[in-house]
Amino acid sequence: MAVVPAVENGYGFGSTEFHVLRPGTEVTSAYLYYFVSSQQIRADAERHMTGAVGQRRVPAQYFKDCRIPLAPLGQQQRIVAEVEKQFSRLDEAVANLQRVKVNLERYKAAVLKAAVEGKLTQDWRKAHPDVEPASELLDRILAERRAKWEEAELAKMNAKGKAPTNETWKSRYKTPKGPKAEAPSELPPGWTWSSVDQLAEVGTGATPKRSEARYFGGEIPWVTSGAANRPFVDSASEFVTDAALAETNLTVYPAGTLLIAMYGEGRTRGKCTELRIAAATNQALAALLVDDEVQPYLKLFLGMQYEETRKASAGGVQPNLNLSLIRAIRVPLPSAQEQAAIVSELGRQLSLIESADAQVNLNLDRAQRLRQSILAAAFSGRLLDDTSAQEVPPVEQPQIDMVAAPATEYRTSP
Repeated sequence: MAVVPAVENGYGFGSTEFHVLRPGTEVTSAYLYYFVSSQQIRADAERHMTGAVGQRRVPAQYFKDCRIPLAPLGQQQRIVAEVEKQFSRLDEAVANLQRVKVNLERYKAAVLKAAVEGKLTQDWRKAHPDVEPASELLDRILAERRAKWEEAELAKMNAKGKAPTNETWKSRYKTPKGPKAEAPSELPPGWTWSSVDQLAEVGTGATPKRSEARYFGGEIPWVTSGAANRPFVDSASEFVTDAALAETNLTVYPAGTLLIAMYGEGRTRGKCTELRIAAATNQALAALLVDDEVQPYLKLFLGMQYEETRKASAGGVQPNLNLSLIRAIRVPLPSAQEQAAIVSELGRQLSLIESADAQVNLNLDRAQRLRQSILAAAFSGRLLDDTSAQEVPPVEQPQIDMVAAPATEYRTSP
């Protein structure tokens, strides 16, 4: 809806999607505009819509029959002036709230960055100087992964009756690649550089042939890249069968597995989520099997790393990630104890941010309700009778007490 300004020749054009309401000499355009803008009229007009689904519209007859509470011309002008005054105040409050939302997003990004740079736990490190350094944690993870592989391989050979007579079979183990050495950033004391390949077993899934009806409709959850847009995967919209699992490259990953979308529409590529159910995946997701000790920290790092991960994509018009690129992601690794401290402090700060954001959203909803209350008062004769009672109350901005990330300023005012 809009009020069309006067043009020099007095004529204008509009498509058939518009209804043109031409007020008479005793009705101001703004008064009519605010009347049809009210929620009550809009809801009533919607109830009178006609036509097929997808092409429904309000018939012209509705507006011809619509009853308008008409005030004298001078009073119309005063009502419009009061509505616009109060709307102006509301607009200012809403603009302030929108700025708060932007600031909260910036603050969240700054806190995440500070967390994985060690700035969030500077004081913690000073108070805990004797923890196991991250280099020893990484060596332990790598040793445990090799031992687990050897145990599994030995079990496979014994099951086939091919018990090894020497140690040469151990040479088949593929040692995870560390991070590339170029231009490493300085890390806090006790931290070390690692790679996703060193911290996680990285795999993927498959899409069974749709033409094989016996592959779908089973009881095994099967998730696709769209699931990465949620922080957790608690359910699946499709299920595959035991036959699909046996005859294709599907793997059922346990709860706690991290999933990264390697390609997908919009902003999906690069997103990281966590399985909270055992599930198989399609080939668009990388699955990271991570030790419980490291998993929470790696998940928050990959979430913070989202934009950088997307930039690593390869290809032409529609660049994608692949398992090699996922494995090569560089991870600044703190000690296990500091990881726990980071996750705890970050959780506290993000909870405060989410609470403040929820308060902003409540106030934005309140502003919209106030806007409709003003219009309701305007066309019921109450807006000018008791203006003081109709004054727009201030829409409060959230006040939060947070430990700001280093070199980060947080303000709720413009």
